[in-house]
Amino acid sequence: MSTLVLSAPLQGWVAPLDETPDAVFAERMLGDGLAIDPTGSVLHAPCDGRVITVHRSRHAVTLRADNGAEILMHVGLETVALDGEGFTVHVAEGQVVKAGDPLIGFDLDLLARKAKSLITPIVVTNLDAFSIVRREQDRETGVGGFLMELVPAGGGKAAVVLGEGEVTREVVVPLVHGIHARPAARIAETARKFAAEVALVAVNRRASAKSPVGVMSLAIRLHDRITIAASGVDADFAVAAIAELIEGGMGESAHDTPVAEEAAPVAAAAAEPAEPGVLRGVLAAPGLAIGQAVRLVADEIVVVETGAGASPELAALDDALCLVRDRIEASAAKGDSARKAILGAHLAFLEDPELTAAARKLIGEGKSAGFAWRRAVGGYVEALRGLGDRRLAERVDDLVDLERQVLRALTGEEETARVLPAGAILLADELLPSQLMGVDPSQVAGFATARGGPTSHVAILAAAMGLPALVAVGQGALEISDGTALILDAEGGRLRVAPDAEALAQAQSAIAARHERRAAAKAAAHQESRTACGERIEVFANVGSEKDALAAVANGAEGSGLLRTEFLFLDRDTPPDEDEQARQYQAVASALDGRPLIVRTLDVGGDKAAPYLPIPAEENPALGLRGVRVSLWRPHLLKTQIRAILRVQPPQGQKGRQCKIMVPMVGSLSELRAVRAVLDEAKREMGIAERVELGVMIETPAAAVTADLIAAEADFLSVGTNDLTQYVLAMDRGNPELAARIDALHPAVLRMIDQTCKGAARHGRWVGVCGGLASDLAAVPVLLGLGVTELSATAAAVPEVKALVRGLSLEACRDLAARTLDQTSPEAVRDLAKSFSQTLGA
Repeated sequence: MSTLVLSAPLQGWVAPLDETPDAVFAERMLGDGLAIDPTGSVLHAPCDGRVITVHRSRHAVTLRADNGAEILMHVGLETVALDGEGFTVHVAEGQVVKAGDPLIGFDLDLLARKAKSLITPIVVTNLDAFSIVRREQDRETGVGGFLMELVPAGGGKAAVVLGEGEVTREVVVPLVHGIHARPAARIAETARKFAAEVALVAVNRRASAKSPVGVMSLAIRLHDRITIAASGVDADFAVAAIAELIEGGMGESAHDTPVAEEAAPVAAAAAEPAEPGVLRGVLAAPGLAIGQAVRLVADEIVVVETGAGASPELAALDDALCLVRDRIEASAAKGDSARKAILGAHLAFLEDPELTAAARKLIGEGKSAGFAWRRAVGGYVEALRGLGDRRLAERVDDLVDLERQVLRALTGEEETARVLPAGAILLADELLPSQLMGVDPSQVAGFATARGGPTSHVAILAAAMGLPALVAVGQGALEISDGTALILDAEGGRLRVAPDAEALAQAQSAIAARHERRAAAKAAAHQESRTACGERIEVFANVGSEKDALAAVANGAEGSGLLRTEFLFLDRDTPPDEDEQARQYQAVASALDGRPLIVRTLDVGGDKAAPYLPIPAEENPALGLRGVRVSLWRPHLLKTQIRAILRVQPPQGQKGRQCKIMVPMVGSLSELRAVRAVLDEAKREMGIAERVELGVMIETPAAAVTADLIAAEADFLSVGTNDLTQYVLAMDRGNPELAARIDALHPAVLRMIDQTCKGAARHGRWVGVCGGLASDLAAVPVLLGLGVTELSATAAAVPEVKALVRGLSLEACRDLAARTLDQTSPEAVRDLAKSFSQTLGA
């Protein structure tokens, strides 16, 4: 790293951060720097670098300079509430920029009218790695004028300097969604049991472990390497306890959470309604419901700024916090596990020492308790939104929820309990967790929100309550009058407004048929799976453990089309040896009681990292060392795994081998040949002469278009539709902003599957699907029509998939599949599939 000079990114007046009317910036919670009161309307790059994040509301951008310094530029204050209005973005995340390049344009007049302030903080967020040695302030500047100079701290090492005598321990975060609200709350709860001062250090920032909001603000993600640091009499015990908590995964580790192969695709949403009277949104919780619109509008809570004295205001705040705490504890005591976990996070926020300290400080400055609480919470809300992390932005609702609850307790206003009509479908801009928990589930049929995300706490609550839900429906949801009849089709991503009698009748029939179909499918789950014309279609289940295998058998699965072996390799310091692997694979095979088991070789890399595999830093991990590339990079691991698979024995008296081997992320025939060579070598060493089937996963466009070449030497092909979809559509499946557009029923993806089946047929190979599309009932007839003869679904979906297969004619499926290939959008394909299912009486 080297010295870095930052130039002024805006024309205007340069002021110290202390003059920023926002505690987050003024108290340097996000870092140090300067602020500019703009007279210009374009934000420019202050140095050469790369864009790390562009906030979804377009008001903030973070740049990483070539020497590693990270600079956050936040146009105006509380501008996130404008939701992008008045802003124009000129760059994209990941883009390389030069000093002076335009980043964001904005309407200066509009911001002056609608924003809290125009002042724009320019903050260096990793000041533990850099020091500001020179800065210019209290003067006018033009774009490109000198702003400040940075030099590396600590001899050029980009790391937080730990305190003298601190006990430290480094851990790798295994939580699939990172450390968001609920994990942050549990960490704080654990830290508070110790007298020691405990902190988490993430790359270049530090936060007290006793502050869940502070921990959240670190934006810690899956596989981040962080440091736990503590000082005090019981520091070593505190560090050990928190390390154990984090490394244990808190029920959210990658292998505890359904991974992409198991997840059915999110129904596609369009920017504009595809048909009159229909609004599209993103699936938050599945289901179909008929009801009437009930609009929920949160009343504005008015607070006065000036307090009546520090003593009475502090007492009022304490009383309000106690009252809200009692209510939350009472609500949690009568709730399910999802409600308890979410309310546990709310309690932790309520007891956050930094949050309450910020409010008390403002009270000491003469502010009222209500004003102080709103300002303290608002500062953290702005900070979390400004991080640009979409998942953390969804958790902001929890803080907003607590703000309202405490303010109501302070003002003595009770949340008006609205009497809901039976079958109410709630409509709101965004729903807060307390609002949803406050309604009678027996009166509510579902909800739809104009904004919000599919992983928010209200989405989790909706799924736990069995309520169909859509989010990101748009402003059209707020224009629907109370009492309007609605059909909420969450899985289809549609909210039908004022449906006619025919549409209502169809929805009623569909709801009744769905209940009957599920019951009948469960009753017949253990029958063999054949089409109506007698063709054998194997319906398997994806598994990741012995427990999963038992659940699969209980649901009628005829085998496992995908054993994800990563469950053995992740969250540990060394790889499992051959004996351990053989024991675990044998346990899964025994649970399947002789049914076929397809074992996928190690699939790590990308979003799944193993500490003992030092994969070099990659600019785009999804396109780097993944799947078979890792196995061939470290062939000793591959050989050990293959030997362990070969040791698996079928039940006594059963002939042949129970296990087949499947290779992930194959891109060429040469990779298959390399794995085949390792397999043959292992067979020779173990004295195995019988045939062992070796197949490949079709997850890349390269594999799909050369399927005929691969099938010449592979024993079978299995399509991983989740990865194949993201590579075909060039959309990151982990990006919530794109979730509504990633649909494996896109014609481009179906054409890849069609090409795979035709290539396999030339050599008499069978084709399966083990991705999320196998669990999508709308997709099953299309897949069979394309030539797929094996479906490996989630265990819960197996009974309905088998029941559907029994009612299908392959001739009709082939006709449907041929028509889907000529469609221009996934919406059109789903409409065709829906019409097809109606002809079956489904």
